[in-house]
Amino acid sequence: MAEQYQLPIDGNWNQDDIIAVSNLIDAVLQVYEGGCDREYLLTTYHHFLTVIPSKSEQKAFDRDFEQQTGRSIYQTMKLTEKPVKRVLVND
Repeated sequence: MAEQYQLPIDGNWNQDDIIAVSNLIDAVLQVYEGGCDREYLLTTYHHFLTVIPSKSEQKAFDRDFEQQTGRSIYQTMKLTEKPVKRVLVND
């Protein structure tokens, strides 16, 4: 990540959990900064869901992330519904 963001890290997360969440954040930002491989994005999202399985916690995390970056995890993941190799958003 080029900029510094204050991610809401749960005190119960281990190192692997933090890495999984960070990988998703990096992949989402890549979508807006030149594109990201769709399969990689889906894989990182799957790992994110194992760290934060609760829908309400996922929404809260996404809201916080969007407030800081202007990017939405939910909206980004909707882009993976299209059968493309790379996911890209042109602002």
